[in-house]
Amino acid sequence: MSQNSNFTTIDPRFYSGPLADRHDPSKCPLFQPLKIGNMNLSHRIVLAPLSRFRADSTHVHREIAQEYYGQRVTKGGFIISEATFVSEELVGQRHAPGIYNKEQIAAWKTIVSQIHDKGGYIFIQLWATGRAGDPAVHDELGTRLLAPSPISIPGDGSEYEEGDHRVPEEMAKEDLKRVVGQYVAAAKSAVEEAGFDGVEIHAANGYLVDQFIQSVSNQRTDEYGGSIENRARFPLEIVQAIAEAIGQERTAIRFSPYSTFQSMRMPDPVPQFAYLTQELRDRFPDLAYIHFIEGRVHGNSDVASTIPETSDVFREIWQEKDTERGKQSVFLTAGGWSPENAAKFVREKGGAVVFGRAFIGNPDLVDRIKRGLPLNDHERATFYAPQGPTGRKGYTDYPFARASKDEL
Repeated sequence: MSQNSNFTTIDPRFYSGPLADRHDPSKCPLFQPLKIGNMNLSHRIVLAPLSRFRADSTHVHREIAQEYYGQRVTKGGFIISEATFVSEELVGQRHAPGIYNKEQIAAWKTIVSQIHDKGGYIFIQLWATGRAGDPAVHDELGTRLLAPSPISIPGDGSEYEEGDHRVPEEMAKEDLKRVVGQYVAAAKSAVEEAGFDGVEIHAANGYLVDQFIQSVSNQRTDEYGGSIENRARFPLEIVQAIAEAIGQERTAIRFSPYSTFQSMRMPDPVPQFAYLTQELRDRFPDLAYIHFIEGRVHGNSDVASTIPETSDVFREIWQEKDTERGKQSVFLTAGGWSPENAAKFVREKGGAVVFGRAFIGNPDLVDRIKRGLPLNDHERATFYAPQGPTGRKGYTDYPFARASKDEL
C-alpha cells in the first residue's frame, strides 16, 4: 500500500457530538479511564481479536507480527489478540498462531513484552475451530475434525473453505474433558509464561464453543445438548476451569448471538445467551468482562437488518447486580462502530468499544480519533489472506497520520 492511500470522510457530527471534547479526557467518553480486571485503561478504544494468518507453517509468530502489534499499542490501551489455537489437536487453519509449544510461547512473550514496555495491556483469545476447521489441515496433522454433533457446514456457509465440507465427528465425553484441559493449559502458558494479562475464550462466530451453545450445530441428547442449560454446560466448564487456574479477573469470553456466519444463529438466540450471561454473572462475579458482537456484523461483513438486534438485553443482565455489589461489571461491544457512535454508546451505557476493521487500516486509530483526523480506507481482500510471516501488504504497511504543525 502506498503512502498516498485514500482517506475516508468522518461524519461532521464527529466534531460537535460526544467527541467534541476528545482533547479533554475528563469530558470525552472514549478517553475516560476504565478498570478491567487488574488493568487500568486510559481509554476505551479496544483492538479487536483479528485473525490475520501471518504466523509461519508451524503456527509460530515471527517479526512481522511483532511489528503489527507494536504499531497498534498505546499507553493504557487494551489489545485482544487474534484467535490462537490451544492445542495441535484443535488446529484447523493454516498460518494462525498457537500457544501450545515452547516456540509459540516464546514468540508471544516477545510481543507481549513490547506491549507492556509501551504501557499497554493484552489478553490472548483462545480458539478451537471445531467443524469450521479445514479438513485438509486435519488430514495433514493426523487429527480428527471434531464438533458437538455430526453436522457439517453447508457448502456456502464458510468464508474460508471451499470444496471439502465433510461431516465432523461427534465429540465423546472423554474428548470434552481433554479439550477443557487443553484450554486450561493454554491459559496458564499464556499468563504464566508468555506474560499475557489474561485470556478471552472465543465462543463466537461459529467455532467450537459457539457450536456447543447453539441448537443449529448441537443436537446432542446427553447432558451437553437438548436444552438451554445443557448447551451452556461446555462453555461454562471451560470458564470455570480457566478461572480456577488463572483467576476470574484474568478471564473473559466473547459471543455472537445474532451472526449467521458459518451457518450459525438459532431461531431465537436471546433465551440461550441470556441464560449464559446470567450464569456467568452469578458464578463468576469477578470475571474481567464479557464481549458481545452486535447483530449488524456477520463474520467480517456488515449486514442490513430491520430488526433491532442489539446486545442491550445481555448488557443489562450482566450489570443488573452492580449496585448491590458496589462494582462495575465491564461489558465490551464490537461490530461496525464509528468513532461518533462509539462515543455515544460509552457515554450512555459505559464499558468499552472494540474496533476491528478501523484498526486494521489505521494503526494509529486512537491518535486519529483523539486528533479528529480522517481514517485510512482498509483493503478487505487482505484481511484473511493466509500470507504467512512475509505478508506485509494490508498488515503492516498502512500509513500513520503526519504530526500537525503545532506538534512538531
